[in-house]
Amino acid sequence: MKLYLLNVGVYISALLLLFSSCSEAEPRYFIKKTSDFQITGNGSAKAWERAEWMVIPQRRIFGDPYELKVKSLYSKKGLYFLYYSQDKKLTATLTEDNSHLWKEDVIELFIWPDERDSIYFEYELSPLNVELPILVPNLGGKYKGWLPWDYDGEKKIIRRTSAVGGIVESMGKVDAWIAEFFIPYQLLEPLRNVPPKSGSKWRMNFYRFDYDSGKGSTWEWAPVNHNFHDYKNFGFILFE
Repeated sequence: MKLYLLNVGVYISALLLLFSSCSEAEPRYFIKKTSDFQITGNGSAKAWERAEWMVIPQRRIFGDPYELKVKSLYSKKGLYFLYYSQDKKLTATLTEDNSHLWKEDVIELFIWPDERDSIYFEYELSPLNVELPILVPNLGGKYKGWLPWDYDGEKKIIRRTSAVGGIVESMGKVDAWIAEFFIPYQLLEPLRNVPPKSGSKWRMNFYRFDYDSGKGSTWEWAPVNHNFHDYKNFGFILFE
C-alpha cells in the first residue's frame, strides 16, 4: 500500500509540474502505458480501449469539413499512434516511401522529446501506407530532414492503413481512412529524454493534409505560425 501511494504521489507531482509549466491555452495529452500489441491498421487491438481520443481542429478548410481524431499509447519499446481521418476521396497517388507525401492526403506527427535541442522527429503516412520518416534539425528557422540510416529490424516503424466505407486505393471513395503505427525508441536515438519514463514531458504536434478540393486543407493540434515546423508552439505530452 505504501508503495502504491508513493507511485501515485510521484505521478500527481509530475502532473502539477506539467500544469505549472504550461499555459491554459496550450494543448496537452496524457499517454497511458501498455504492453506491446500487434498493429492491424484498423485500431482493433483491445489495448486501444485504454486511450482517449483527442480531436484535432481543422484550421484551414477548403471544400467539406472533416473530422480528425488521434489516440496514443506507449510501451517499454516504443510509441503507438492511431489516426482516424474522415474523408470522401483518397487523394493519393505516390507509391514510393520518402516521397513528397505532404503534397497529397497525409497524416503527420512531429515529436520533440527534449527542449534543450532544436531537433525533432517528423513522420508522415499516406492512405496508401507510404511513409516518410525524417529527423529534422531546425537551426534559426533553417530546417532540413535527414532520412534514417540502417532503417530495418527493431529500428523500423511498423505501420498499417485501412479504409472505412471503401477500400484503400488511389482516388478511392471512402467515409474515412485509418492510420495505425508503432515508432520504436531505437529509431529516435540518440535524441535526449528517450525513452520516456513515467512523468516525462515531451512536445508533439499532430497534423493532416487533405486535397479533396484541389487545395490543401490542414489540421493542427497545437496552432502554429507559417508552417508545421514551428516547433516552439507544439503541444505538451505527459507520460503516465
